[in-house]
Amino acid sequence: MKPALPAPSAARTLASLLLAAACSLPAWAGDKVVYHVNDTASQALATLRNIRNHLDTDPSAEITVVTHAFGVDFLMEGMKDRNESPFDATVAALKSRGVKFEICEITLKNRNLKREQFIQEADFTPSGVVRLTKLQKEGYAYIKP
Repeated sequence: MKPALPAPSAARTLASLLLAAACSLPAWAGDKVVYHVNDTASQALATLRNIRNHLDTDPSAEITVVTHAFGVDFLMEGMKDRNESPFDATVAALKSRGVKFEICEITLKNRNLKREQFIQEADFTPSGVVRLTKLQKEGYAYIKP
């Protein structure tokens, strides 16, 4: 006859349940991602579409968009895409879903731009390149559409 196994403790049972629940979650849930945009004409529309699709698939993703050089243009007041649709409505919708949009202040200085020229959904970072580096060091996946 086999010896009886000891009854599991409440703590061990809880730990087992938590581990099982964590293992049943998709591996991609809760992604942390930084999208890099340095050219509005070739990247902005695709970036916004990719982000919308990303959030539709993984609503818990933490997404930051870092812009510099000519990538800041889609965040300027009154800017429209090649279909003449304003960017600001799409950016506002994504911002309401938790997406952060950041503009490089070095770009502002180099291009003689002012903060007041940008939509209210945009935030500013001292250096776009430094911000990209820091986010990657914090575990953010890097995407450049």
